[in-house]
Amino acid sequence: MLMTTIAIVAVLGGLIFFHELGHFAAARSLGMGVSAFSLGFGPKILKRKAGKTEYALSLIPLGGYVALVGETDPKDMPEGFTEEENFALRPAWQRLVVVAAGPLANMLLALLLCWTLAFGWGAQILLPEVGDVNESSPATTAGIKKGDHILAVNGSPIESWEQLSAAIAGSGGAPLRFEIARSQPDKQQALVTLSLTPAQSVRKSIFGEEETVWIIGVRAAGTTVTKSLDFAESVLAGARQAYTMLRLTWQGLVKLVQRVVPLDQVGGPIMIAQMVGEQAHQGLAGLLALTALISVNLGILNLLPIPVLDGGQILFFILELLFRRPLNEKFREYAMRAGIAALICLMLLATFNDVWRLIKSAG
Repeated sequence: MLMTTIAIVAVLGGLIFFHELGHFAAARSLGMGVSAFSLGFGPKILKRKAGKTEYALSLIPLGGYVALVGETDPKDMPEGFTEEENFALRPAWQRLVVVAAGPLANMLLALLLCWTLAFGWGAQILLPEVGDVNESSPATTAGIKKGDHILAVNGSPIESWEQLSAAIAGSGGAPLRFEIARSQPDKQQALVTLSLTPAQSVRKSIFGEEETVWIIGVRAAGTTVTKSLDFAESVLAGARQAYTMLRLTWQGLVKLVQRVVPLDQVGGPIMIAQMVGEQAHQGLAGLLALTALISVNLGILNLLPIPVLDGGQILFFILELLFRRPLNEKFREYAMRAGIAALICLMLLATFNDVWRLIKSAG
């Protein structure tokens, strides 16, 4: 229980704090005034003033906050700050940069975590070794057997099951030539060359949609190896993993809007806390991977064009740049109210789904 609590506080608090750190760094780099920057919320346990900014450690360790001069009230000027440091009086593009820096910081954190995983733990590679062969499949017809190790397809070396799947999927139904290492009774390896033509099949994607794919009718044996990666390889592997997380998260959001993904799949803090707790007991690598995924989700969520979120503020600043004048205050006020209402509805939906999942699992 203690480990779960520490993990939840560290992950959720760290992600929110890193988000606020992005706002802080961007504001300071542009010369904007920051009156306070806190790790945590609530009553301040420790505080120290450096320059014009008060740095604090607060009681509730879930996240943090940054107080920009003039952000909530342009006329509110704390002692010691000048108008040049007022957030509200800065050009729209500078305000946009500061607001966008929060979600971008979450994306950067995900990239750093993915690189850390690749460099520290290496890459888990599923070997192109055949486990099961479906009856009446192209693989059975061609003579592929359980235990065969695929060495190459059409002359291109195959080192992982992922590469094998890509070669089959990208064939377009054209004949393929397989080079296979096959174990013999005397434990020697025989090189076998076979030709086969993939067949079309319909399967469900990770979002539940039916899609047409090319298959040969084999499943992986499940044998994996860990490949150590040097610095350059880990940077590339981490970038690919972070991009995959970003792409799938965005696709999931689009599918949710399209109603391909049902609304009961939306989760909130309770589900996130459960996932963090589970990964905390399974190992640091899994916890870091989950943290990277949550960070990507947090970044994308904050970029949604809902006025109360960073994305809504970014939209306001873009409109201000296009019209070359500040938006009408009444319009901003009504938009903020609508945004708050939309966010509350989303939070209620997520909480309801989380509680309902708990009830079903308990039953």
